[in-house]
Amino acid sequence: MMLTAPALTALPKIRHAFFTREGGVSEGIYASLNAGVGSADDPQKVAENRARMAAAVGVPPDHLLSAYQIHSADVIVAEAPWPAESRPKLDAIVTKTPGLAVAASSADCGPVLLADAEARVIGAAHAGWRGALAGVTDSAIAAMERLGANRSRMVAVLGPMIRQPNYEVGPEVLAQFTAQDPAHARFFVPSETPGRQKLDLAGYIAARLKAAGVAQVEDIGLCTYADPDRFFSYRRATHRGEPDYGRHLAVITLVA
Repeated sequence: MMLTAPALTALPKIRHAFFTREGGVSEGIYASLNAGVGSADDPQKVAENRARMAAAVGVPPDHLLSAYQIHSADVIVAEAPWPAESRPKLDAIVTKTPGLAVAASSADCGPVLLADAEARVIGAAHAGWRGALAGVTDSAIAAMERLGANRSRMVAVLGPMIRQPNYEVGPEVLAQFTAQDPAHARFFVPSETPGRQKLDLAGYIAARLKAAGVAQVEDIGLCTYADPDRFFSYRRATHRGEPDYGRHLAVITLVA
């Protein structure tokens, strides 16, 4: 049902999980632990799935907070639960409030969990290539520091996401990365398809975190596209001609 990372497990009074697609009540293409409130799945089943996730990290269902993600670099500080129907439109959530679980939703994009255990400040970021390039992880780090964290103590963990062997992109993506910094070309290799490239999204996110001065960066190293038994994948669903896809949650919370 869930994966954990040693770098975060070692921290006191912090719980986290990278949930897989296993252990829920959804059926068909959403089987079974679909957290996607924006999917076309039965809302009651999604609610039950999210309640199970909340229970797994020790919070009430309404204290499991995720955003309406828009592939931005925007961040919010969570201080209290918000209604599911009025989720903020952004891509990173940080908090210093015990008992709130902040989450990033994904189905190929990069979920990143962050923590400064000493300052008791945590965050979750959704980093697709657009958000990663725009600096969503930098935004999350800065917001955490405004709450008292220090990047020299932070731990960041990259969860399951689409990996370079399965992530073909067009020349316009390469152009946007290299326009920001020509050295970003190192995150691309030529695809078997002429004129296209394969992007190492995880490598880019990890490099960006390290360049920002994060003390410890860990990568779970798993590919959503390549493991249909455990993970949803937007791109795999598209290649299969499926009408929709499920979503995972990466979740982190401070224990009171």
